[in-house]
This record gives sequence, C-alpha cells and structure tokens, in this order.
Amino acid sequence: MQPKMIFAVGVSLVALSGCTALPQVCSGSAEPMVTAEMLFGRKVGDRLGVSEAAFANFVAAEVTPRFPDGLTVIDARGQWREASGAIVREPSKVLLLTFRDDAGKRAGLDAIADAYKRRFHQQSVLTTMRSVCATF
Repeated sequence: MQPKMIFAVGVSLVALSGCTALPQVCSGSAEPMVTAEMLFGRKVGDRLGVSEAAFANFVAAEVTPRFPDGLTVIDARGQWREASGAIVREPSKVLLLTFRDDAGKRAGLDAIADAYKRRFHQQSVLTTMRSVCATF
C-alpha cells in the first residue's frame, strides 16, 4: 500500500504546481521567477484573420504596457480539436513572458487573453505558467 500513497502524493504535487508558487532555490545570480507561455491562434473561421501587422499592433497595445520589461514572440503552427471533433490546424503565435510573480502580472495575463479573444473573435488562448530560475 505504501507505493500507492507515494504515487498519490506525487500526483497531488504535480497537480498543484501550476496553481501555487512552490519555493524555488536558484543558484548564482538567478532569481525565482515565472515564465508564462501564451498561444494565440490566427485563423477566424477558415481564413487567416490575424495578420502580422494586426498581431504586432495587439502586442504594442495590450502586452507591452502590462509587461514593459520584455517579451518574445515566436511564429508557430498549432492544432486543436473543436467540440465537433474536427481537428483545426492554424498558424499561431507563442508569446513568452518571464517575470517576478505577483497577482497583478497574473491578472495581466488574463486581461491579454480576454482582449485577444474579443478583438479577434477567438474561442480561447492557451496560457501555461511554470516556475523558473532566471537571470538577465
């Protein structure tokens, strides 16, 4: 029975790690921070609905004011399953943000996702976060 308990504790820690800040021990000049990845689909219906210029304008208006210290945008190709079961493939953008964790920054991520969905008629924006050690 003991192995099952160890497994259950391990699963619980993994499940909680994305929701709560776990103590992070960093070496050298690295500091505990959070890296968020946001994935933005660019199709609207069956066509490319978010141009390069439109995405750049979105970043300038919605992301940079909330995260002025820096960011990275990567071109990507994504896919997801619609409620009907159909697989949708589309050009995408990945936004990487690394920052000192605080409630305001987390709220900024939600505001960015909400603004993108509204402006470009998107169903969702995937956002992931993980604890990291970072140095600049």
